[in-house]
Amino acid sequence: VAQQARQAAQPNPAAAQQPFKALTAAEQQRLQQFLLAWEKQSKGTKTLDCNFKRWHYDNKGAVANIHATKAEGVIRYAAPDKGLFRVDQLVFYQGMENGQPKFAPIPGRFGEHWVCNGKQLIEMDASKEECEIQDLPPHIQGQQIFNSPLPFVFNLDAQQIVERYWVRLVDINNPDVVLVEAWPKRQEDRAQYKLVQIGLDAKTFTPQALIMFAPNFDPKTAPNRDHYEFSDVKRNAIGAGFQQFLKNFIPEKPPKHWKIVRNKFTPVVQPPVQQVAPAQQN
Repeated sequence: VAQQARQAAQPNPAAAQQPFKALTAAEQQRLQQFLLAWEKQSKGTKTLDCNFKRWHYDNKGAVANIHATKAEGVIRYAAPDKGLFRVDQLVFYQGMENGQPKFAPIPGRFGEHWVCNGKQLIEMDASKEECEIQDLPPHIQGQQIFNSPLPFVFNLDAQQIVERYWVRLVDINNPDVVLVEAWPKRQEDRAQYKLVQIGLDAKTFTPQALIMFAPNFDPKTAPNRDHYEFSDVKRNAIGAGFQQFLKNFIPEKPPKHWKIVRNKFTPVVQPPVQQVAPAQQN
């Protein structure tokens, strides 16, 4: 996520084309009503705190239908620009044993840990024993600076999502969950993922799950994807402890022997998206 946040935009070499057939007028109206309702609920989010599990599927790291890694961690968010993403446990596929997959940590390999405290973007890399600190220019402090799909799950802007993605609702015959499918229009997004599916609670719009499919995803030859599930989701639940909640975004100082790297943050500059007629395909 942090890497995507600071990645400079690349020229868009091809026009974005809607990857599914055009929505009917009724489907478009239903989508618009849903996005506006989601936005209304989301705009009221001042803080959000949740746990997550993430299963990473990679055909080079594990056998078919078995995840290559499993991570567990914490996500925290405070409007508009403070966020924390931290993996606390990470295990790797270690082969099969008695017909069952075996998982274990690998010494020296750790999960992601990044934080934005509003003035700095900080990335803790335990594998390299390195802490990178990027100072945010004053003119972008107080703004949403992250371009991964994760932030919009927690703080949606309906106009931004339709500008950035081809979006549709997918029927899953579950009245308690709404499944949103978003295909990126921008080349820099398409270089990171092919599409994103977001499962939301139908009443509260709190995130339940997110699946991010790799750019080369193919269900048979390259089933690479990240599957997130969110639990203990707490929205605006900190009350009088708001200041303490904000303090939790600032990580403890890394060990003294870690290398400290300081850089200037490079904001993403988005090129205009050229849109063409939607493809007539399912």
